[in-house]
Amino acid sequence: MLRVVIVSAFFLWSCNPKAQDSSATNELKVEFSLPKKLKEVSGIALSSDKKTLWTIEDQGNKNVVYGLNLQGELTADVLVENAENHDWEDMTADARGNLYIGDFGNNDNDRQNLSILKIDLKKADQKSTRVTQETKFHYEGQTEFPPKKSNLLYDCEAFVEMDGNFYLFTKNRSKGFDGTFLVFKVPNQPGDFQAQLIGKLKLKGGYSDAAITSAAVNSAKDQIVLLNHKNIQVLTGFSPDDFSKTKIRTVSLNHNSQKESVVFFDDHTLMIADEKDKKTGGKVYRFNLK
Repeated sequence: MLRVVIVSAFFLWSCNPKAQDSSATNELKVEFSLPKKLKEVSGIALSSDKKTLWTIEDQGNKNVVYGLNLQGELTADVLVENAENHDWEDMTADARGNLYIGDFGNNDNDRQNLSILKIDLKKADQKSTRVTQETKFHYEGQTEFPPKKSNLLYDCEAFVEMDGNFYLFTKNRSKGFDGTFLVFKVPNQPGDFQAQLIGKLKLKGGYSDAAITSAAVNSAKDQIVLLNHKNIQVLTGFSPDDFSKTKIRTVSLNHNSQKESVVFFDDHTLMIADEKDKKTGGKVYRFNLK
């Protein structure tokens, strides 16, 4: 049976960029519970000194970035003075430690004010910050707002920054969900851009297995992790302008909750956060990728 699984996985990788299944070898371990006021965490990022976990909440919440220490204590409550939280859905950082907020949540696929916000946030004791760069964009290929229910591929909750560009991974909200998602590239510059379509890929499973809720990239920029409620997807073999030949390895977290945020703590360790509901969630977890 093992030989059959290995041969099948090799066949999938060789013929198309669909996901390969893999069993998790490490447990998802609870690092700490989030403060009670943070019920809808939608993105996390790590400070350059790895002492502060920055976090945001999504639509309907304040235009505030919250800082937590690694024991889960709320240490900062930073108002973003010149921004509105239309639907903040993810955070990322560049190699210099600059922080970015993805204001691109688009559940109904009808938004035409999508943007990525660079903020001036370097100190854990800051009381406020400002947007220092706004990157506005629209998606290549989207001509209807919203498209037909069978083609709702323009929501986004996941992005990373690599070498002067943002890479966005869309969340499929189509009727008849089949795991398809799109990869777009946008320059990390001020202005208004058409997001370039550089990949159309597909994950296995249902919505909780394959709908993408966050992304993170390692320091070598050769491995991207996409988050689902039940799994992580490890992407390799991509190039800066082409994700069509990307290899995808699916790793089960053996745990189901509304996981919305992921970041690399180091190149082998992920920190993952989920939203709070009545019975589950509201925690930050640690997961070893080795």
